[in-house]
Amino acid sequence: MTAGSNYLKIINDPVYGLIKIPFDSIFRLIEHPYFQRLRRIRQLGMTHLVYPGAHHTRFHHALGAMHLMGEAVDVLRSKGHMITSDEEEAVTMAILLHDIGHGPFSHALEHSIVKGIHHEEISALFMDRLNGDLGGRLGMALEIFRDHYPKRFLHQLVSSQLDMDRLDYLNRDSFFTGVSEGVISFDRIIKMLEVHDDALVIEEKGIYSIEKFIVARRLMYWQVYLHKTVVSAECLLTGILRRAKVIARMDETLFATPSLKCFLLNDYVKADFDTNPELLDQFAQLDDSDISTSIKIWSDHADPILSDLCRRLINRNLFKIILRKGPFDSAERDVLWKAVKGDLNLDESAMSYYFLEGSIVNNAYSTSNDKIRILMKNGEIKDVTEAADTLNLKALSEPVEKYFCCFPKAEE
Repeated sequence: MTAGSNYLKIINDPVYGLIKIPFDSIFRLIEHPYFQRLRRIRQLGMTHLVYPGAHHTRFHHALGAMHLMGEAVDVLRSKGHMITSDEEEAVTMAILLHDIGHGPFSHALEHSIVKGIHHEEISALFMDRLNGDLGGRLGMALEIFRDHYPKRFLHQLVSSQLDMDRLDYLNRDSFFTGVSEGVISFDRIIKMLEVHDDALVIEEKGIYSIEKFIVARRLMYWQVYLHKTVVSAECLLTGILRRAKVIARMDETLFATPSLKCFLLNDYVKADFDTNPELLDQFAQLDDSDISTSIKIWSDHADPILSDLCRRLINRNLFKIILRKGPFDSAERDVLWKAVKGDLNLDESAMSYYFLEGSIVNNAYSTSNDKIRILMKNGEIKDVTEAADTLNLKALSEPVEKYFCCFPKAEE
């Protein structure tokens, strides 16, 4: 970008202060309706029902990750690694658009709107569309995003266990929720980045910042992302959408925006997006307001299940949740199930909306692939769990699964 560009903009970010938009093409992408839609999608889904400040959006996060990408590129260049201007532009595009495929309420409805397709796949579809609109300008960005580009470390900056996505969301989510355990030394981590054999590594002197990063992820998952009340709210939200699909297919007059109705009446999968280009435009019209407005209207619907679930969510009368380390045995589960059925006088079919079971997994660091590698002073490369002297870091690399039952609170 030239200094005299009409697109030279500075944004005041609450986390990092003043950040700049580095390329004209980035400004054009930010101005595109597909990207502006991210202003209307909450970063943390239903978490605001637990932490009232958590109203930040995917738009905030994407700009923050873009800023950190610029910092990372500058550091790697200063250490002698060749990153051309075109590569910088492409990797910045990739990180800016990495979450553009999120649907309403982000992860909360990831598999409720569309079945069996992750937001990363929809992000790639949006990037393909934007690439066509911009005359192939996103070709290299797509190669980096899909890990097809020769310099694989560029993909790792976008998607890995130490990418700019994670560095931003931990810091940002901590800021907006007020959960200080998520604060990480993102600036020091970036300063310690290196490239060895075309892979991102961390210099040995940055190991303590990485240890804190992994601990912060574990704590943020339990305190924020997998907080039991958030899990309860998300169960209620997905139940509402599930019931709305049943009602819509019996009575197409059910209130819904045109785009939402399209997804209520059809169970779309990845292949449908490949064969029907218009479907992506329908998805692009969806945001939190489609769901929130519908829930408000549905709270007065004649269907007692749909209206009751909606009123519960609107008034934050959430389901009670029991969360434990081990699975529920059948006898205990049956006692709870019968108690709920009797208290609410429900039939068998309704119980699937009022008695919900499942599990959640906290995986702070995975040693299965794409490890965080430490470049030791003697040139040796070690996995962070081997290099660290923190005794519990290996334990933190093991996933922890907890099991839950969710049901309405007993009437007092």
